[in-house]
Amino acid sequence: MRELLIDLSVPIATGMPVYPGDPEVELSAALITAVDGVNVHRLHLGSQTGTHVDAPFHIDDFLPGLDELPGGGVFTGPADVVDVRGLAPRTAIGPEALPERPAAEGAMLVFATGWSRHWGTGDYFAHPYLEPATAESAAARGWPVVGIDAPSVDPTLEPGTPGFTLAAHRALLDRSAPMPVGPMIVENLTGLDRVLDARAAGRTIEMMVFPLRLPGDGAPARVVSRSLPAP
Repeated sequence: MRELLIDLSVPIATGMPVYPGDPEVELSAALITAVDGVNVHRLHLGSQTGTHVDAPFHIDDFLPGLDELPGGGVFTGPADVVDVRGLAPRTAIGPEALPERPAAEGAMLVFATGWSRHWGTGDYFAHPYLEPATAESAAARGWPVVGIDAPSVDPTLEPGTPGFTLAAHRALLDRSAPMPVGPMIVENLTGLDRVLDARAAGRTIEMMVFPLRLPGDGAPARVVSRSLPAP
């Protein structure tokens, strides 16, 4: 059995879902072969578009930007995938969902809610999310990167509305201890069902996160799972 690569990133396309208040996504032709001899697209999108990385600067001007993190936020390492599929809309994921074993050095903690099946529908924004206590425990136990197959680790609310506190973001990103690659959050993952199937087949799971080299709050990222047969 060979290694298995699974793309966990959503495609970038005009009109794709974005977090409320974020820039809408538009791809248009800037150059065309009939006139210019080449095809080049013009891209209009936000730094939090699609599958993306949140750096600490996302929540505070005085925290590091993506370009200030070790390796520019590039992550490659083992993945602890938590299966919380089957939750009702807007359900909080409690600390009891966390793995009992300690976090492996440099491991990424990933919550598989199954919510990516709602991508492109209004239900996508009624996703499960992390209780602040869950985020606090994950941070305290040393996972430098936390991912989810939903728009946010917090409830999705319009910025500025009551309840928009980003408590889970703050617990994960505002850490005083130095981290090997983060702290970072990865949101809008997709395809985690296949990762769980690979794990059930006895494969070891690794993840690779490659954000664009942008400064500041974060960037769209290509995220890939790599699984190998068990030794």
